[in-house]
Amino acid sequence: MVASALSLPSHAAVFLLLIGRRMVTSAFQIPIMRHPATNNAVCPPIRMGDGDGAGDVVLYSDDDVLLTAERKNSRPGMMSRWDSLNPKIKSRIVKEAHERAIRNKKRREPASEKKRRLYDQYREMQVQSKRDLRVERATPVNSKSRAKLLEISPGDVRPGRVISLTRFGAYVDVNTEVDGLLHVSQITRDEFVDHPRRYLSPGDEVEVRVVRIDPETKKLQLTMLPEEVLEEENVMNKHAENEGEDDRIQLDEIEVDDELWGEIRRVTDYGAYVEIGAVCRGFLHFMDHPVFGEVKGSHPREYMRVGDRVRVWVLDVERTQKRIKLTANRPAGLPGPRREVKWI
Repeated sequence: MVASALSLPSHAAVFLLLIGRRMVTSAFQIPIMRHPATNNAVCPPIRMGDGDGAGDVVLYSDDDVLLTAERKNSRPGMMSRWDSLNPKIKSRIVKEAHERAIRNKKRREPASEKKRRLYDQYREMQVQSKRDLRVERATPVNSKSRAKLLEISPGDVRPGRVISLTRFGAYVDVNTEVDGLLHVSQITRDEFVDHPRRYLSPGDEVEVRVVRIDPETKKLQLTMLPEEVLEEENVMNKHAENEGEDDRIQLDEIEVDDELWGEIRRVTDYGAYVEIGAVCRGFLHFMDHPVFGEVKGSHPREYMRVGDRVRVWVLDVERTQKRIKLTANRPAGLPGPRREVKWI
């Protein structure tokens, strides 16, 4: 063709070259067509032959792919593996995949985001725990049917409901204008109570006895101890005795190694509280009693009884917390007794 073009005039050779380039370009352009049923973009059949259609071989056609898919869907009883699974197994697989994705996301999150998320969870747990501990009162707090403190007297027995717990006691609603305080030492004498949650829970119904009332400061003190224990330990008159603190020994007047006489008013698992005539009672540990060790494993109540008169010496005085530590073993090298308190 090139040789023949050289013998033709110049304008004819240019015409033949343009026609040949157009034929080469159109040979590599595939027009986009639309399938009549699905309106999807499909490629026309690719044929190999002379181009006139006679005797051409079809190499590829989108109709073959669509026909294959339709045949698969039209086969009766043919299902995919996922569709053939049990619905319970499907839900379990989806749930496990969801949990796995959450774990992977938490593993990749920064330390600051993890700290913030855990702190939010902790605060939500605190709020939920406070909501769970809320106790519904039988009578609203501002109700006029609640008794005034001036209308009750020490010794009255009243039913109540535990509202909240603290490390030093429990607040009990006894249908008065204020909640009464049930001190941890006034719950039981069977054993030492380090926290009221061992015996009480918010919402518990209890029966308490009024010990002390102070209408001016709106304070109400309660007890759950039996009447015989109250008489032995003189609990009801204890606060009346404390009112005359001017006649009692002040903590500034008590020194270490002072010898005192007193009376046991209360026995616990760890020792006894002794009335020594001071502004507060002294505590005598069971290991500081002379009888300690004679009977192995014996309880302090076996050799320390309420009402016993004992001679004690001061081990330590904590003036800020108003505590006096005592011992019944005479320290070595001490002179005779310096102070004695006589109780009738």
